[in-house]
Amino acid sequence: MSEHRRKPPQPQGGGRAAARRGQSGSSSGRRAAPRGATGSPADYGLGQGSTDEERSYGGRAEARRAAQRSGGGRRRAAEPGRGGRRGAPPGGPGRGRGRAPDPGRKRLIDYPRAGKYGVARWVPSWKLVAGLFIGFLGSLVAVAGIGYAMVSVPNEADTATAQNNVFYWSDKSEMVATGGETNRQIVNLSQIPKAMQYAVISQENKTFYTDSGIDPKGIARAVFNMARGGETQGGSTITQQYVKNARLDDQSQTITRKFKEIFISIKVGATVSKDKIMQGYLNSAYYGRNAYGIQAAARAYFNKDSVKLNPGECAFLAAMLKGATYYDPAGATSIDPAATPQNNSRRALRQMQNTLDKMVQYHHLDAATRAKYTRLPDVKNPRSNTQLAGQVGYLVDLAKAYLINNTNITANDLQRGGYSIYTTFDKKKVKELEASVKNVQKTNIKPKQRPNTDTHVQFGGASVDPTTGAIKAIYGGEDATKHFTNNADVTGAQVGSTFKPFVLAAAMKWGVRDSSLGPEQAQDERTPVSPKSLYSGKNKLKILDYDKTVWRSEKEPDGWRQTNDGNESYGSPPKYQIDLREAMRESVNSAYVQLGMDVGLDKVKEAAMDAGLKENSLAGTSYPSFSIGISDPSAIRMAGAYATFAASGEQRDPFSVTKVESKDGTIYTHEDKPHEAFTPKVADNVTDVLKTVVDKGTGTAAQLPGRQVAGKTGTTDGNKSAWFVGYTPQLSTSITMFRYNDDESEKNRTFLEMYGTGGQKKIHGASFPAEIWHDYMAEALKNEPVKDFPTPEPIGTIVNAAPSPTAVPTPSATLTSPSPSPTPSETLTSPSPSPSQSCKFSWQCTDTGGTDTGGTDGGVTSSPTATETSGTGNSRGNGNGGLFGGPAG
Repeated sequence: MSEHRRKPPQPQGGGRAAARRGQSGSSSGRRAAPRGATGSPADYGLGQGSTDEERSYGGRAEARRAAQRSGGGRRRAAEPGRGGRRGAPPGGPGRGRGRAPDPGRKRLIDYPRAGKYGVARWVPSWKLVAGLFIGFLGSLVAVAGIGYAMVSVPNEADTATAQNNVFYWSDKSEMVATGGETNRQIVNLSQIPKAMQYAVISQENKTFYTDSGIDPKGIARAVFNMARGGETQGGSTITQQYVKNARLDDQSQTITRKFKEIFISIKVGATVSKDKIMQGYLNSAYYGRNAYGIQAAARAYFNKDSVKLNPGECAFLAAMLKGATYYDPAGATSIDPAATPQNNSRRALRQMQNTLDKMVQYHHLDAATRAKYTRLPDVKNPRSNTQLAGQVGYLVDLAKAYLINNTNITANDLQRGGYSIYTTFDKKKVKELEASVKNVQKTNIKPKQRPNTDTHVQFGGASVDPTTGAIKAIYGGEDATKHFTNNADVTGAQVGSTFKPFVLAAAMKWGVRDSSLGPEQAQDERTPVSPKSLYSGKNKLKILDYDKTVWRSEKEPDGWRQTNDGNESYGSPPKYQIDLREAMRESVNSAYVQLGMDVGLDKVKEAAMDAGLKENSLAGTSYPSFSIGISDPSAIRMAGAYATFAASGEQRDPFSVTKVESKDGTIYTHEDKPHEAFTPKVADNVTDVLKTVVDKGTGTAAQLPGRQVAGKTGTTDGNKSAWFVGYTPQLSTSITMFRYNDDESEKNRTFLEMYGTGGQKKIHGASFPAEIWHDYMAEALKNEPVKDFPTPEPIGTIVNAAPSPTAVPTPSATLTSPSPSPTPSETLTSPSPSPSQSCKFSWQCTDTGGTDTGGTDGGVTSSPTATETSGTGNSRGNGNGGLFGGPAG
């Protein structure tokens, strides 16, 4: 025992220990001590005859505590100094429940709690809970105070800065530095109409004048989404959006950045007036068309100062703040194929009307004024950057679209700039293609002399390297700052007979079906065809299903009759049989329509897609005219698909960017990923047949002396488009020509006929398109070595070698005499297809048709309705031939 602790008075007769020893043998009337007790029974009040001195020691509880302090175990030691089972030396280890905290010793945090046992020992006291809570709040206040002190209010003049993107030609020389310039002029709030201020308040933040500048719920939602890796969210209040706009230099999607924005928003809300915030927001926001701020937006869309904007125009610009990509009526198909002018106009009008309605609801606009603005305002030219004039704007748009659709680089990333973008475009070839188009256009197209036939004439073209898939040149239109649709990447113009090589490829790859078998078995039992196979070249040929039954529809109960160019029949009567090589050379519709039916239009479609065409650019596949080009792929995709034949069946998707670098180094490099679309035997035989077209067929205008050329002409629906697509082993090029009313005021834009255009009775694929192709390719290949195509191996079986009888018309059938060729003033019309038809097998009934009354070089004058194809084929705005599978991807 410590010498500093006072000993209690000892009782007479030897003290408590002696008393215990004296009583150890007695059991009269006493209960045994509890198991594990360290004191005597008297210590627990269990013994008889306990003395007053013993009780004065402190009672049972004090005895337990004393035993614990002395290191008591389950049982007090019987003999001092013995560490056996019965006990342990004083202060030594025992076999008990451990040592409890000393209640006499004070701790800063009483946890686990002293003097408590079991669960109670681990339940914190209210003092501890309250202390921790106060400490936590204090820490938050301290952190918030430090964060608040460290951030600064953004300077309106420093907002909306960005770097340029530098685009390079294929030879690594600089094409243009663009994309990061800032088109902005700061104006005072007095120069911003109240209607504009109320438009954004009504649509974005109706409590703007009363809130603190932040939206706690919106912040929590954004932080939660970012913490779990979801999409970030913009500021929920105008103040937060202003802060976000002012921090374009830091757009990293992190929680740290979000918290920093919160602190800045709090400071702005506490120290800056609402009018200043509104002015800063409207002067820094991005409205599309490279316009930052309300003044630049007013000029970009309406060519007026912001102070002169009316309520309708203000509501329209408020819609642009939601993302001009999807609301600018000019469209942004280079970024997203869904952002067509039609779709964007519809969205913008709906959003504009919603904003006006809310302005009335929140008493910012009277109903009578609101009623004046029910249509979209007139919107001006979307391009203003003269660096993007000519073909450069189309090239930049194409490269941007490729990056957005094929890499992790987003449209917002490109807007902020800072990239070095190395393209596939050959500067020399781009200039040569543009010069070839303009030369033909200047020489032949004279809108002042022939306003009814030579206005609205458009050309498009693309050139692809078959060995890599690199797009070497395009012609997108007259000028990217004047004509906004890239004619190389989307036209909506049907391709006509340039589609026939895919029918031939399908017939060689899969073969024709056995007419004696049912549809399912016939899919497996096929006979690959030889170019020497015989088919009927008869005009007005009644088309049969593969099983030799007449193909019928409700409109044509007697059967579909396919017309040839000029209503001419080919081959010797009465069977008019010609081989497939001759049918391709002379572009005989009847032979290839019937071949497509024998193969199956599903396989024809598959062959076209294997070659590189996108599915959503292809028309319905049960319609007989599918085989002669009622689809509308882009010029880039057609050049790429023919390049597959030039490369002996190796298909590569066309691409326009080889490498992208930033301050962090190279962030993208193109990888060559070819795959075999057709065997060399199939592809080389198609090439050999297409050589015949140029050597002595419809494509002789494309001949290049000393070089082998393969290609195909195409003229389409009512003479509304004409094509020539051809290739050498080194280069594949497509040229398209059409008339299209590009007047922005017209709501229903359609293709126009080309009878009389350029002073010609009709425009053929063999005329201006082939001439442009020839002039361009002659220059593009001037210094290239001469290469020949591979010699094709024999392929397939000569089907129909023994002439088969022509299907006998039913008694009710009446053969009509050929119609005369239309004059330039005529408008060719044909029966509209019915939504239903009669046919032998259900798989043949997905599309409807009508009599094809012909057209030059495989033309089609009736085609499926918009509901029967993936694209309308009638409006360039709705075309589906883009590089990335959409209107202008």
